[in-house]
Amino acid sequence: MTNARFIGVCALVGAAAAVLTFSGPRPSDAGQSESRQLVFANASGLLRTISTTGTIDLSNPFFESLGSNGRSCASCHTPSEGWSITPEGVQARFLESDGADAVFRNNDGSNCEGVEPSSLQEQRDAYSLLLTRGLIRVGLDLPAGAEFLIDSVSDPYQCTWSTSQISVYRRPLPSTNVRFLSAVMWDGRESSVESAIDDDLGHQANSATRGHAAAFSDITPDQARRIVAFQRGLITAQAYDNQAGMLNADQAEGGPAALSQQQFFIGINDPIGFNPTGAPFSPVVFRVFETWNSMPTAQRGPVVEARQAIARGQEIFNTRQFILSGVGGLNGETFSNGVSLPGSFTGTCTVCHDSPNVGNHSVKAPLDIGLSAADVAPYLPVYTLRNPITGDIVQTTDPGRALITGRWRDINRFKGPILRGLAARAPYFHNGSATTLAEVVDFYDTRFDIRLTAREKADLVAFLRSL
Repeated sequence: MTNARFIGVCALVGAAAAVLTFSGPRPSDAGQSESRQLVFANASGLLRTISTTGTIDLSNPFFESLGSNGRSCASCHTPSEGWSITPEGVQARFLESDGADAVFRNNDGSNCEGVEPSSLQEQRDAYSLLLTRGLIRVGLDLPAGAEFLIDSVSDPYQCTWSTSQISVYRRPLPSTNVRFLSAVMWDGRESSVESAIDDDLGHQANSATRGHAAAFSDITPDQARRIVAFQRGLITAQAYDNQAGMLNADQAEGGPAALSQQQFFIGINDPIGFNPTGAPFSPVVFRVFETWNSMPTAQRGPVVEARQAIARGQEIFNTRQFILSGVGGLNGETFSNGVSLPGSFTGTCTVCHDSPNVGNHSVKAPLDIGLSAADVAPYLPVYTLRNPITGDIVQTTDPGRALITGRWRDINRFKGPILRGLAARAPYFHNGSATTLAEVVDFYDTRFDIRLTAREKADLVAFLRSL
């Protein structure tokens, strides 16, 4: 694997961090079998990963090449990049390896399948979506009996396409904090109604090895078990902010240690009534920075002001009301428990980001908020889908959940990701269409006509980058 800047921690306690920075190999090649924690710098501060097992096993099969093309799980789930990948990281690997790094493989890393560029410039062009947006190509067949047909495709890359398969381009989801997952993969294709999450994760590890790593055979049950156990133990969160300092200072609960103690079960705080305890939904989902709501006036200064901005952003996220309308999978939906929601209603960000202090949905809830529209990601192919019964037409860059279920109603629906560790893994959304957290906030402000002020937007960004 190529080199990256790795930060080894001398101490990360109290109100300050003492860290040692050196240019060295990625954790998989670090010549050690375990680490108590991993800390990496990003534009906002420091991201920290710990493990509930006490140590992070750097000799785990997660870091091994188990297929035929040199890739490991860490090729697309890099610890320094929020356990995903970023364009900056991918570009550095391209430069360091002259395009030979294992992430550059034409089975899914290139814009079109099977390309064989003959020069570095041709390779840059062929892998442009990976280099500029951190996108991996996923080829999915239309399910048998699908309620839609592919009429045509407008493809800027002029890839070969068929009427029975769609290539979609998606960001690798983080392989950390998985103990809080309610669905595996953006489209939930690795989630089973019957299976426990560990079984789903094991199946996903094998599918990724057979597909992305081009393995000729399945991974062993022991390898699957060890990979799942490794991921289940990982807890990652931003630990230090360049403006606010340590994110657990003054009794705040930022960083991974507090997150590791967070209770979670399927349905916890679900707003539709799927909480198995029967407890009502609370829109106050995040309490990480509650103690920063009011700081002594004697302590005024840049650090205190930064902390108060984060606390204000948290409050906006929890309490700012706006009209939720036109969200497929939410508005106008009747759920299996008999609850029906109107076509529009007043809610908060936490209606969809309901898991306490985590921010994903606590049940399987793929939603369409408009991210697959052609103007949102104009760098992607646009598929024209037709319902042969009704004649309805949809143009989309990614049909989402519908490629798994075959249902017309599921077109463009995706799950929401866990929000912790956001600062380390730009760009955002499944298609990388928001290059910064400010663009994420702008998208929601426009989509739902929230009418945030400039300061409110800045406060929300400060909060999100501190998670």
